[in-house]
Amino acid sequence: MDLGIAGKTALVCAASKGLGKGCAMALAAEGVNVTITARSADTLEATAEEIRQATGSEVRTAAGDITTAEGRALALETCGSPDILVNNAGGPPPGNFRDWTRDDWIKAIDANMLTAIELIKATVDPMIERKFGRIVNITSSAVKAPIDVLGLSNGARSGLTGFVAGVARVTVRDNVTINGLLPGPFDTDRLRGNFKYRETQGAGSAEELANKAAAAHPAGRFGQPEEFGKACAFLCSVHAGYITGQNLLLDGGGYPGTF
Repeated sequence: MDLGIAGKTALVCAASKGLGKGCAMALAAEGVNVTITARSADTLEATAEEIRQATGSEVRTAAGDITTAEGRALALETCGSPDILVNNAGGPPPGNFRDWTRDDWIKAIDANMLTAIELIKATVDPMIERKFGRIVNITSSAVKAPIDVLGLSNGARSGLTGFVAGVARVTVRDNVTINGLLPGPFDTDRLRGNFKYRETQGAGSAEELANKAAAAHPAGRFGQPEEFGKACAFLCSVHAGYITGQNLLLDGGGYPGTF
């Protein structure tokens, strides 16, 4: 299927590895000119070169912290006015809510709610003027099925989801869609870090916990960033203009509910 987005411009945040990288690779494979961000310049440039070699598409880099005003300004200056925005930022650390301070909460909300809102605000009106825009927010399956040790993420990402629910119904008239992609357990540094945290709590070795979790999962495995990226690319395509304000759960059947 031709996704119809060759020649479009995309900004993909936190894309030097993991799910962000998977999305950037999938978009570039469709002929999209991609700008990727991350804090580590060396890792970011290595990823950009890998995507260039694999796809032949133009890939620009903006090394900085996307959760800061300076990082967002650099990303937007590097990219220009994107047709596609993929919001992504590293999740806050796991822990016990009794240990979190107000500063911990503010940091989580800044990174996983307000950063996405600021980027949407900066890009959505030009998209409306061009009558094409695709905004995808990478959140978490915890939005639908909260995870007790990820309370900071549960709260911040759910706040973003609630905000988008209203805006997405306003922008769609101009062919600008806003949707959420909710990853379950994907084989990323983030997932491995959660197992390492549980190891510190005496639950067993991180490797054993990971193996048990994969074996117990309905799919018998963790997801791969590449397959996540392809789902993102479809939501960014010309064929997805009637999908907005939705939260697509990619968890291999892990969520046990009907709705």
